[in-house]
Amino acid sequence: MTQNTIDAALLDWSQYVDLLKPAHALIERIWEPQDDATRAALYRQLVMNIAQGYFLYFQADPDFPDWAPFENSVFLAQPNPDAVYYYTAVRGDRTYRIVGERGNAPVVGFATGKVMIGMGDPPGPGFGNFDVDALQRNDDSSFEVIFSRERPAGYSGNWLPLHPDARFILLRQFSYDWGRERDARLAIECLDAPKVRPQISVAKTHELLRDLLGGYVERLSKLCIGAVNRTRDAGFVNKMRLTTFQDLGNGGDWPQAYYECAYDIAADEALILETELPQQCPYWNVQVIDRLWNQVDLVHHQSSLNGLQARVDADGKFRAVLSHQDPGIHNWLDTTGETRGMLIGRWYRASSHPTPALKVVPFAELRRHLPANIPTITPQERAAALSKRRIGAQLRRRW
Repeated sequence: MTQNTIDAALLDWSQYVDLLKPAHALIERIWEPQDDATRAALYRQLVMNIAQGYFLYFQADPDFPDWAPFENSVFLAQPNPDAVYYYTAVRGDRTYRIVGERGNAPVVGFATGKVMIGMGDPPGPGFGNFDVDALQRNDDSSFEVIFSRERPAGYSGNWLPLHPDARFILLRQFSYDWGRERDARLAIECLDAPKVRPQISVAKTHELLRDLLGGYVERLSKLCIGAVNRTRDAGFVNKMRLTTFQDLGNGGDWPQAYYECAYDIAADEALILETELPQQCPYWNVQVIDRLWNQVDLVHHQSSLNGLQARVDADGKFRAVLSHQDPGIHNWLDTTGETRGMLIGRWYRASSHPTPALKVVPFAELRRHLPANIPTITPQERAAALSKRRIGAQLRRRW
């Protein structure tokens, strides 16, 4: 297919489908590419990228913005399992008003940037991260905020700067008590948009299909695979490293640090995580990631724990066991059968940033390596915990 053909007004559907074919080469980049299960996982991720991309390309209009689902329990490219992210397209020369309720989840914030991950190469830059708790709110948690290049004349309410090159606003929300906390409910409108929203033109449809199928689908998976490989290749296999939000190139205005490792454990092994906890930390968690940088099933498996879900031991430390089978303790991190992947945790607005210690042990000898006073959990208690998890995940607003 020549570039002139690709640039035509509208192609046959088969020609758009052909744009997906080069993504198959990504299989050679994956940790253990010869494995059929890994190849199948890549195919699922590529289809996931198509579904996610429809929202980001065809439902994203900077003149008529709306919050589109970006990362959640379905779009799994390394989301925070406690978080739901929403995306809206914007223009840096427009003025936007956001109204609604903050709710009572631990963390609610906005981020602005130019190129969302997968939508260009390279992604970024980010222009600003804003904690909603810094805004003036009413007693019922309702508020209004204006995003614009400059504060509107005579306006004295909440205002946040919108960089001239900004092309999106991201809404992030972290939940502790899934389904029981009140989620944020927010609406956005462009105050200087055209009066009537036009239909998507034929030419625009072609442009969006070309970039979605011929760019976004492959770019997002390439970025994800690269994130896993960089950690592995840096030598952090079954060994934690600490990074900050700033280390990742995201600016200095979001108070979050990450601990992460690539893990590699056999079917008969377990990985013990042990860490001190910060004296103050309104939000923290740890999650299991597969070798494609997807959060493994977070609804039906205990593949993550946050500061509310976790059980802290009598000595004040947090210990968790990553394993393929249930170790019979509360803080199990279920690999869902993934022998290789990543562990990623977060410290948000914490007084310190401990780096957890890791230890690989035979699963059959696990109890010898844990404190004797760690209580066991029965199969019935595990079933009840998973039921609570399933229900809580579904009660959250994800769409």
